[in-house]
Amino acid sequence: MSLSLRFHTAKLFLCLCLTLFQHHVTFSASNPTGLTLRAVLDDSPNSPLYLIENMTIAERIERFIQVTNAKDNYLNLNARVGPDNSNSLSRVVMARDGLFYSVWLLIGSQGQEVKLLMDTGGGLTWTQCQPCLNCFPQNLPIYDSTASTTYFTLSCDHPLCQVEGGVYTCVDDLCIYVHNYHGGLYTTGVASLETFYFPKDPSTALTFNNLVFGCSRDSRNVVFQDTELSGIFGMNMMPDSLMSQLSSYTNSRFSYCLVPFPDLIPHTLVLRFGDDIPLFPPERVKTTMFVHAPYLYNYYVNLVTISFLNDRLGFPPSQFQLREDGLGGCFVDSGYLLTAIEDNYVGGVNAYDVLMDLFTAYYESNNLRRTTDPSGLDMCFERPNDFNNFANLTFHFDGEADYFVPPQHLHIFQQDHFCVAITRGRYATVLGAWQQQNKRMLYDVGLGRLQFADENCAND
Repeated sequence: MSLSLRFHTAKLFLCLCLTLFQHHVTFSASNPTGLTLRAVLDDSPNSPLYLIENMTIAERIERFIQVTNAKDNYLNLNARVGPDNSNSLSRVVMARDGLFYSVWLLIGSQGQEVKLLMDTGGGLTWTQCQPCLNCFPQNLPIYDSTASTTYFTLSCDHPLCQVEGGVYTCVDDLCIYVHNYHGGLYTTGVASLETFYFPKDPSTALTFNNLVFGCSRDSRNVVFQDTELSGIFGMNMMPDSLMSQLSSYTNSRFSYCLVPFPDLIPHTLVLRFGDDIPLFPPERVKTTMFVHAPYLYNYYVNLVTISFLNDRLGFPPSQFQLREDGLGGCFVDSGYLLTAIEDNYVGGVNAYDVLMDLFTAYYESNNLRRTTDPSGLDMCFERPNDFNNFANLTFHFDGEADYFVPPQHLHIFQQDHFCVAITRGRYATVLGAWQQQNKRMLYDVGLGRLQFADENCAND
């Protein structure tokens, strides 16, 4: 099947699923196109994954880099499995320890409290369910589907269960999903419908009925067991993601502003939807369009080139383009901590090596000596007390959308050394969370565009 035909087939399937979802989902609130959720960083005190009191800065960075590598491995699996492949990995959710934010909500007629990892790269939202075949230990009570009067299973004639080679299949008149994760993470359960409540304040909540979600009955090798987390909050462009299901109520728009990592302890992240997203100051907003990628539902954008210290690099036009095999390209993902630059040769040029050579030449010309860091980052230097002339980068996206990364968000600073906060992207280039600090990021899926602007995120 040609790439063009596959794209139009995927687009038709997406439109069909969205139409059916929006027909069945109902909503109760005074403001039907606005929604604000509180999300917390998993190393902040409000998070169930908070471990900072037991971890040094270096250990935290090392942990985050392991997270980035896990997501990079996932990308390879997701890019290489097509829609006609019967392998259950054809729709794979990102590694669950690779996400830094959790979302709190209530589900079911009994108002069961759940906390889910927010995943801008994941599709199906799922949580552990009773009765459970093999559930991992969690600190909050496990949601009991049999106790909810608003719970229903998804019928086998639903479009999600009709796609061959997908993650859904009909077994004994139940629509069953299976998600396999790189490294052995695994969850399976019953595709279901339920009512979700998003608290606005202690006395009111926004209510969404008949949302498709995963009722997981068997989950194994889960890295966030023994915490309050019970599953995934999916926000990519898959038809089963909450972003897609709630699109008619949010105008297919969501936004966040990442507080700088050194300031994360007193702040929480606000995940905004629709009309609750603040207006951009026109003089500061930058806009670039999403790149349509058949069967890849991440937020791809067209990266034209990169500037180092304001000098525009002469990468060939194809350097950061998405290729026919699904590899390459550039996408934006808050689940990656550090930006990854693809290190494959494209047109005889390795972009990662080019950038690292420039960093090396620049800092060695300033008489700085290379050193190592427990995090495993490639490019680290000793830091003299009187040195402050650090490099910067600019990502030039299509539409003259220049994305400036200042020195403080391009490096990780330790007491006596610093490292360049960029990793190897084995399969694609990814704009990660470290380089999104103090940026208002707006994903406008309806208009097919990403907007961003500099902002003091502590005031969000």
